[in-house]
Amino acid sequence: MLEPQTLRFLTQLKKNNNKPWFDANRKQYEAAKIDFQNFIQLVIDDLQRKDLTIAGLSARDCVFRINRDIRFSKDKTPYKTNFGASIKMGGRKSPFAGYYFHCEPGASFIGGGLWMPDNTSLKNMRQEIDYCWEEFGGILQEKKFKATYSDLYRGEGLSLSTNPKGYEKDNPAIDYLKLKSFIAETPVSNEELTQASLHKKTVAAFETLMPLLQFINRTLQQDV
Repeated sequence: MLEPQTLRFLTQLKKNNNKPWFDANRKQYEAAKIDFQNFIQLVIDDLQRKDLTIAGLSARDCVFRINRDIRFSKDKTPYKTNFGASIKMGGRKSPFAGYYFHCEPGASFIGGGLWMPDNTSLKNMRQEIDYCWEEFGGILQEKKFKATYSDLYRGEGLSLSTNPKGYEKDNPAIDYLKLKSFIAETPVSNEELTQASLHKKTVAAFETLMPLLQFINRTLQQDV
């Protein structure tokens, strides 16, 4: 679980996203950061018993910085209004698919997968889905996956409007071959964030995602 103070800090940060306020409330930030890192470490410690690819990772390897990169952005607010952690082989900066936890009051979620891969990885993913459609489709149709995530996420800009080159419209996997990211997510309410059951819910959701990540990562490792 996360402490209510952590959510309050993020809520206030959203209203006061500027350096003077942040500096004046740095102690609250440090406490919230430690709270989030401690939660993520508990999740890693449990999850690595089943997923050996993340064995030895620490929360520090996985939690993102709160500072935004504003160099090429029209939005010049200096801080993210969430805490996020990408748990995967090699840590948050690695190119592999992984688990993701997003803590943001009113918009929190558990999920993971592969976000916007490069052209070579995307090509390999489409080829593997096409060649192994029965396996891939079976992962998405598995009972626990359907109950937790329903399907892969299809947000704005994450799918082609036309069929990718080399694939026909009658291909049974065409809806997934059009994707530019391969991720799944399930929402977490503010109430759930501060309940003791959050840890169990998160680990269970990540374990359900494991077969999808294994499929993606074996594909990515073919050219490594």
